[in-house]
Amino acid sequence: MKANIQLITAAVLSIGGLVLLFCGAFIAPQGEIHESLLVGFGEVATFAGALFGIDYTYKWKSKHGGNSDAAN
Repeated sequence: MKANIQLITAAVLSIGGLVLLFCGAFIAPQGEIHESLLVGFGEVATFAGALFGIDYTYKWKSKHGGNSDAAN
């Protein structure tokens, strides 16, 4: 269960970060939020999601015996 939460968190952070990166680059600001803030937070969220995903992958490989291609 904990691994599933970590995987979902990684996916949400990565997708949310990418959405904010595109918003900061292609959408003109319409209020108080500056585009550099969107880009900065998008980069942090994408990086955090990538780290969660890498950690999940290594935990999954160590639990299931190494190479994920061996199951195919």
